[in-house]
Amino acid sequence: MLNILILGLGQCGNRVLDSINHEAFGSNGTFAKYYSRQKFPASVKTIAINTAINDLKGLRDTLAEDRLHVPHLHGVGANRNIGKKMFEENKEMILGEIDKRGSFDLIFIITSTAGGSGSSFAPLLVRELKHTYNAPVVCLAVLPFRDEGAISLQNTAFCLRELVEMKPTGVLLVDNQYLKKYAGDIKSAYDKINATTARRILFLIEALNSEMLMVTDLGDLKTVMSGGVGIGTMGFYESTNGTTVKSSILGSFKPSGLLFPANVYDEGARAMLIIKGDKKYLDLDMITKTVDELSSEVGQVFKGVLVKKGPSKVLSLFTLNSVPELERIYSTAADVIRVEAGKREASQRQLNDAFAHIEDLEPIY
Repeated sequence: MLNILILGLGQCGNRVLDSINHEAFGSNGTFAKYYSRQKFPASVKTIAINTAINDLKGLRDTLAEDRLHVPHLHGVGANRNIGKKMFEENKEMILGEIDKRGSFDLIFIITSTAGGSGSSFAPLLVRELKHTYNAPVVCLAVLPFRDEGAISLQNTAFCLRELVEMKPTGVLLVDNQYLKKYAGDIKSAYDKINATTARRILFLIEALNSEMLMVTDLGDLKTVMSGGVGIGTMGFYESTNGTTVKSSILGSFKPSGLLFPANVYDEGARAMLIIKGDKKYLDLDMITKTVDELSSEVGQVFKGVLVKKGPSKVLSLFTLNSVPELERIYSTAADVIRVEAGKREASQRQLNDAFAHIEDLEPIY
């Protein structure tokens, strides 16, 4: 059985982690965590880490012992410089809490790129975990709504660059802006995006920890994540009555099933497909043929088939050779930073001009 660690950083990462724990406790009601045990598909440890204690208190399904407050009043105010300082000052405490959970075969780090605590902690935590554990470190980076403001875009630009520079096993993108059109209003969007992301992570963990007819394993995951630029995302499709397994596989590449906008056929580098369902739905010859066809377009495709009750479901995980949407985000972020710098300079000049009126004067009492 795999030993897996899932770290949720900052408000966003905490909430996705809370959704993962909610799924693990099952649908036994509000008080499930008090009288039932988490049913993870592997040996999973979770820790929610935050400088904002109120965010940690607001979690519903994460055990108190799995909440780590890094002391700094009530957050770092979206300031990544303060966040980095807080991480370095509390590094031993953070790593000590992780070390208590034992050793790991796979580590997930979940964070928003836009905030303060999560986006500043994540790259530094990748650095430390790589030194400490001989385990793949996969980051799930959540991109903000584009209208969240200049600081969010700025933080996203620098956080992502630093994450890539730290060379984790891979970075999987979740884009709030892209997913909003499938999720309705902002409150519903957050809830649905968190739940959707949580279920895909658990699907992947279940597959990696199960006996399969066609096998994908941790080594395959590492190979897929090292493809292209090391950045990718996940897709999903659940079949309905009459849907062929081929249609389900191709459905997992459709825009409505992706967590980040990408043209898998034009931009894909490597992929992993995990097909789960009743044996009667799983035409192995058709699966092999479909995967072979995809390999000629997408690149190397690993496949795993998991026999479980129910209609077929497909999880696709892939890396990309190019990421046009990131180019747009960085271009917008650069423009925003220049505009903000210009505004600050203009404000300072105006203030200096005002002070100049009394430059040669002294107060008279």
